[in-house]
Amino acid sequence: MAARRGVLIVFVLLFVAVMASIAGVFLLMSAGGRVPRPVPANSSLYLKIEAPFREIERSDLVSQFVRMPPTLRETVDAIRRAAIDSRVRTLVIMPQTSGALWGQLQEVRGALEQFRASGKPITAFLEYGGAQEYYLASAADRIMMMPGGQLDLTGVATYELFFRGTLDKIGVFPDLLHIGEYKTASNTFTEKTFTPAHREMARSLNRDWYEELVRAIAAGRKRSEDEIRRAIDGGPYMAETARKAGLIDDLGYEDQVDDREPVKGTRRLEAEQYEQAVVRSSGLPSVRMALLYAVGAIASGRSSFDSPGSPVIGSETFVQWVRKARVDPNIRAIIVRIDSPGGSAIASEAIWRELMLAREVKPLIVSMGDVAASGGYYIAVPAHAIVAQPGTITGSIGVVTGKFVLKGTFDKLGLGAESVSDGRFAEIESPLRPFTKEERPRIEEQMQATYELFLSRVAEGRKSTAARIDSFAQGRVWTGRQALERGLVDELGGLDVAIRLAKQHAKIDAKRDVLFDVYPQRRSLFETFANPLGNSMAAGLHLLARQPDLRAMELLTLTRFRRGEPLTLMPNVFLR
Repeated sequence: MAARRGVLIVFVLLFVAVMASIAGVFLLMSAGGRVPRPVPANSSLYLKIEAPFREIERSDLVSQFVRMPPTLRETVDAIRRAAIDSRVRTLVIMPQTSGALWGQLQEVRGALEQFRASGKPITAFLEYGGAQEYYLASAADRIMMMPGGQLDLTGVATYELFFRGTLDKIGVFPDLLHIGEYKTASNTFTEKTFTPAHREMARSLNRDWYEELVRAIAAGRKRSEDEIRRAIDGGPYMAETARKAGLIDDLGYEDQVDDREPVKGTRRLEAEQYEQAVVRSSGLPSVRMALLYAVGAIASGRSSFDSPGSPVIGSETFVQWVRKARVDPNIRAIIVRIDSPGGSAIASEAIWRELMLAREVKPLIVSMGDVAASGGYYIAVPAHAIVAQPGTITGSIGVVTGKFVLKGTFDKLGLGAESVSDGRFAEIESPLRPFTKEERPRIEEQMQATYELFLSRVAEGRKSTAARIDSFAQGRVWTGRQALERGLVDELGGLDVAIRLAKQHAKIDAKRDVLFDVYPQRRSLFETFANPLGNSMAAGLHLLARQPDLRAMELLTLTRFRRGEPLTLMPNVFLR
């Protein structure tokens, strides 16, 4: 009976998906004849900057018919195109961030600075401004805030969660090991607070982000850094108080932006209209490059970018992408855009190998986004050049592994669990007990070998020695600026800098346009209809239909990584 119910649910969901697909076809056909409106002369481009951004375009069923928020690249490209577009006279930005990290924001701010350097003015409008909204707004010539708004410019704070107390209450023992004094990914589960090394690292990262905030605001507002520090210490501000402090220039509502200089007398141009109408060309023939997005946790197997949860970089999928780009004679260079906290050491090694083969035949450049740490840094080191933002989270050269012992939880629930086994270490990954005195050295030996391999890969890629890399590795996380000082990256900047370096390495005229073969490739309409719910959802439905009676147990134990494998994974993501 349960099996029949499960199968019935699957068929109902598939029927709904098919009906939605058919409706989508009609919607697409009805929209196909629309002609984009031209960009009027003397325009003001209005751009909402809603961070964090997606790095990769969605390609599920909904995205085929509903306009999705722009990706980071689309937003940056729009700003850069507008800077050289004679029809666009000025830019109006409306920053809104929620849980964004600093790398993406710095990439957008770099584009805003380029726009301002072109001689065209920027107006920033804020209803509310925290540190990150104001960081972007400070790139503008004028900042306008709603009269009832608030400027919560008070500094930079980072928070981390520690679950050890919770795990103790429910009877779970985290038997986790790590290589590297600063490899703190396991601390989330093994500690109740910062260790001295963890606190030192967190303070260093937070201070670097704070100093970057101060530098940027001081440059944008043409004030000294000491003045900005005092202003930050004087916050938070109501709008009028912020105006008196010289942090904003004008009070007004969004509908009043049109009536103020330098926007007054221009035509309002929405970002969506501009994106649809503009055609970028330098007049020179385009050259082809491959742009590969490594976004999400790294695991063995296939990638998943359309799941309801976080994306996954599957080594099998990524290797296929690299191989395609490597053997295509028309691809002049490969750029890998990384936004990943790492994951499986084995999967990272498989990707590293394919990238090493690629670098032997054509230029390979890495552009780091918000995070390229641990396994994310592992796959970066084959590059001829690595580019990071000052606030990018990178490094974390270390290893963590272990298991969660659930026997205490089972006892609390009255759940019996026993095992039988053959083989001396058959139960080394048993969730019913911690590692024994015989097992622990075996695990540590594997971890040390993985760490030494990691060091050797970094040393080879960065033309250094394992001993030197080890001196500032130990699992420590660095900002992009700190990584540059230690030789872990080559330049600070965004994807545009990576493209410039790729042209230089490939001996391509800097003025030539680039036509990118982007991976993951956007799914065609037919592919979307064939799998409208995406790979991850389809896998879940398959699981439900295959054995409905075991669905709860299997869904609970489904993980991204092989049991017991060493992980090159950075600490938990900081909460802003």
